[in-house]
Amino acid sequence: MKPDEPIADRDSNKLERREFFNDIRRRRLIQINTATAVGLAISLTVSRDITQVIFASGLICLFVSLLLALFNKLGFSAFVMLSALSSMLFALAATGAGVFDLAILGYPGLIIFGALLGGVVLFISVFLIVSMQSMLLAYLSLQGIIEPNIPVLSVSHVLFILVIFAIIGFSVYILVNDIKRLVMSLNQENMKVEHSRAHVEYLANHDSLTKLPNRLYGETLFVRTSAHCKSNGKSLALLFLDLDNFKLINDALGHNAGDVVLEKLSNVFKTALPSDNQVIRFGGDEFIILAPFQTHEELSKLAKALIVECNQVLDLKQNQVVVSASIGIALAKSEIDDFKELCRKADIAMYRAKKNGKNTFCFYESILDIESEERFKLLQMLRPAVQEQAFTLFYQPIVDLNTNQVTSAEALLRWPQPDGSMIYPDEFIGLCESSGLINSLGAWVLNEACDFCVRQRSMGHADMRVAVNLSVAQFRDGQLNKIVQQSLLRSGLAPEALELELTESLVIQEDQNISAQIDQLSALGLSISIDDFGTGYSNLGYLRNFKASKLKIDRCFVSPISRNERDKLLVQAIINMAHSLGLEVVAEGIEDKEALKLLLDIGCDYGQGYFWTRPVCESELMSSIS
Repeated sequence: MKPDEPIADRDSNKLERREFFNDIRRRRLIQINTATAVGLAISLTVSRDITQVIFASGLICLFVSLLLALFNKLGFSAFVMLSALSSMLFALAATGAGVFDLAILGYPGLIIFGALLGGVVLFISVFLIVSMQSMLLAYLSLQGIIEPNIPVLSVSHVLFILVIFAIIGFSVYILVNDIKRLVMSLNQENMKVEHSRAHVEYLANHDSLTKLPNRLYGETLFVRTSAHCKSNGKSLALLFLDLDNFKLINDALGHNAGDVVLEKLSNVFKTALPSDNQVIRFGGDEFIILAPFQTHEELSKLAKALIVECNQVLDLKQNQVVVSASIGIALAKSEIDDFKELCRKADIAMYRAKKNGKNTFCFYESILDIESEERFKLLQMLRPAVQEQAFTLFYQPIVDLNTNQVTSAEALLRWPQPDGSMIYPDEFIGLCESSGLINSLGAWVLNEACDFCVRQRSMGHADMRVAVNLSVAQFRDGQLNKIVQQSLLRSGLAPEALELELTESLVIQEDQNISAQIDQLSALGLSISIDDFGTGYSNLGYLRNFKASKLKIDRCFVSPISRNERDKLLVQAIINMAHSLGLEVVAEGIEDKEALKLLLDIGCDYGQGYFWTRPVCESELMSSIS
């Protein structure tokens, strides 16, 4: 019984067991009572004189005992029956051959009945009564009070012996059967307990969703796999696999959709991995693969294969979701590298893979520990910085290539440091997203950018607009539309003066939640731009699903345009297709006159880059515009 089991349940179980054993006692009592009564009735038919009286008295007592048993007075019934039978046997022996009488053979049967029908008290009581009666018979015989009357052997004596043997034999038979049934029942219960134990152990060691080994069992598997590798002359690697942007799937489509993704990928891992590999669900969207290996090339090949297997387009709730994964790899090089240490190292390497652009893998190196510590320190600095709004905005103008006039400025976030240096967004935006600080920081950026634009318009730049970059994480809680409205109302900026820039990777996700929020933002009257076009899937067809007004070609295509004919043709094709969809085009990364002239010739609308100015503070921007 478990110690924390409720008292009511324990009392109920005790009552059930008591009723079960009482039912067995009742049946055994009735069976033995009936068998003995039949034996006495048979003996009564061949007996004479005083023996008939004794047998008749015994039958009457057995009848009383039977009635008591039927009325569930089991203890009293057993006592009446055994007392009556012992008295009957004593009377038969006393009127017969004393200690040599055949009735003495019935005493062992009474002791067996006492063990069958009662507890320790009844058994000891019967044993003492039988012992005292036997000694009393011997004493009376020795003192001459009883003169043994040894009768001539007759059919009745043989019948009486057979009756005694039959009753005792029947009692032993049902006792043995009870024991057999009890043993079988115990075996069945043991099998159930063992099955339950195995099932509980399985549940404790495996993830309920994916049926993969869990983190706890992973440590055991690590020890086993490590020992197996040593005995086979192989090394062991731990691959830490994390799905990219999985939280966005959960937030947008619900946790059920996320569970479907995890189940499908788990099945893929089970079939795709070599037989000596172990795949473990570490938690959330994180998986661990224990991989024996001999060369680094094997691990690279395995990591690439896993990334390919993860790169699937899944149909979820009438949405097509593109899944990818980042993998960190750590090698077990010494006894110090236990399971937890390898997980830590592989996790650090996985974050480096994400920083390198996601959908790739990275091997652990000791220098990554330093970077991890720096990232932790940066996060510790970041929280108070967001609370204290210790940031600033720089601005880079966007120029109309046909008029050479500044029409808008892109707001670019910077984090000033006490030593005068600046920390750039690519170093801390990811931390803001993972730590939940992005909404607070994003709201501050919107407020500052709107205030900037209002000031510019009040200073005579009536058509000035401001562009603000949005993070995917800002769409997760569905509050972005409200935050934008609050910024516009607070600053008094007209919605058409605000431009929100979305990355191409965000647009292609075909997420109904994001689509709905973008529609809400467009309905406010502001404009939507697709940023860094060309770095992702570069599919203009996706743009039809969004109310975008501008497309920004990434600098990696624009910078070499004056030196590379293929890049020029590619940029021209993008511009033509964008215009066919009614989109204006902004070229990022314009650095020289040659690139500017080529872009004008192929019909680009706007430009942005170092040719005019680097991102600068508001006061410097005013000088540039002037």
